[in-house]
Amino acid sequence: MTIKPLYDRILVKRLSAQEEVRGGIIIPDTAKEKPMEAEVIAVGAGKRNEKGELQALTVKAGDRILIGKYAGTEIKLNDIEHLILREDEVLAIVE
Repeated sequence: MTIKPLYDRILVKRLSAQEEVRGGIIIPDTAKEKPMEAEVIAVGAGKRNEKGELQALTVKAGDRILIGKYAGTEIKLNDIEHLILREDEVLAIVE
């Protein structure tokens, strides 16, 4: 299945956080914080500005980005968790 986001929305996949074990204590998956880093899978065409011109998005497929912990809408594609969010929910591009 292929998904093409509309307008200024982007499809991202959260990157798994590095697992740290301190003092032999293993934290269960349900208690772990959601990772804030994600990879952009697909982007929409952009959104229209006040003049009606199509404004392209800053992010592109393949970019690594930082997002808020509770940003976007979670969806499942081929049994893999993804997020659809607006470009304005992106905090930064990781270079």
